Amino acid sequence: MQERRTNRERSEGTTATLISTARRLFVERGYADTGTPDLVMAAGVTRGALYHHFADKRALFRAVVVVESRVIAEAVERAAPGGDDPVADLIAGGEAYLDAMAEPGRSRLLLVEAPAVLGTAEAAAIDAEHAGRTLREGIEAALAAGAIRPLPPAALVTLLGATYDRAALAIAEGAPRSDCTAVLAAMLDGLRT
Repeated sequence: MQERRTNRERSEGTTATLISTARRLFVERGYADTGTPDLVMAAGVTRGALYHHFADKRALFRAVVVVESRVIAEAVERAAPGGDDPVADLIAGGEAYLDAMAEPGRSRLLLVEAPAVLGTAEAAAIDAEHAGRTLREGIEAALAAGAIRPLPPAALVTLLGATYDRAALAIAEGAPRSDCTAVLAAMLDGLRT
């Protein structure tokens, strides 16, 4: 006998289906070339179901960006749990970030499409809650431990985050990852006290 799902379980299932389907289509076609009819057909739901869960295509796109950003933050946190060497943790976290961004389409989705669709401020705010947060926490830990030179933390987070983002884009476009990681590790090592 099949167990009946609750309304909440069905709702969560529909939301998850919409987000995973939207992610796939946004990566394959881009935001602009993905219409709501494409989304509902691919997800196997009605247009009403889409609008029940999300105000519009932009809201669904935002949900995709949040989920993708969480995945990245979780990968960084697993790789850099806060060991004895905060700079080594920053380097390990950066490697994990690049690994997570290597998922096909993710760099374009988060670093090109998100700022264009959501605006730079909203895309940056989402990043600040997730991958940007992990970088900020790593920098703060390194500063508190005296492991890196006392530089303004906000500027460090902004500039290192931008450097990692550019590296992710370059790698996605075919740049040798080993070159990027060597330079990034040297930059972080150069901050040591």
